[in-house]
Amino acid sequence: MSQWCTPDICDAYPDDVRVLHLALNSYGGKSNFYGEVVTIKCHEDNSLVKEQASKPGNGRVMVVDGGGSLRRALLGDMIAEAAVKNGWAGLVIYGCVRDVDALADLSLGVKALASIPLKTEKRGIGDLNVELEFGGAVIKAGDTVYADNNGVVFSDSALDLTKI
Repeated sequence: MSQWCTPDICDAYPDDVRVLHLALNSYGGKSNFYGEVVTIKCHEDNSLVKEQASKPGNGRVMVVDGGGSLRRALLGDMIAEAAVKNGWAGLVIYGCVRDVDALADLSLGVKALASIPLKTEKRGIGDLNVELEFGGAVIKAGDTVYADNNGVVFSDSALDLTKI
């Protein structure tokens, strides 16, 4: 596949993409990533993130709605390492991460609001593959997400990137 960027995707497919209106920081070793969306809704409990990271990712991307909480990290180095091992392309997190130096060394895309050193309590609370709405976008399981240093965009299905 040729190199792509989200501005070119927006220009080529203006009616087919939904732009995330959030200033997310890039923490992973891959700044440019895409894949089919798996949604997780959780608040200060990353049990489902950990569970999904231990399953085959097949190039998919976890989109995690943590309610924008800046109080607990929904991703750290151990879960991220499991995600890499199991073939996940990345995570887009409406919340925080930790272990940022270790995340930067991994072949994984990670976008999040901020970092904080506190981990979550694992209470097993959260919802998998539910419709999410944050940052001005509605996100559904099975959508395709494209993320780079310019931003994050979603489409209902995979786009033909050879047109850009």
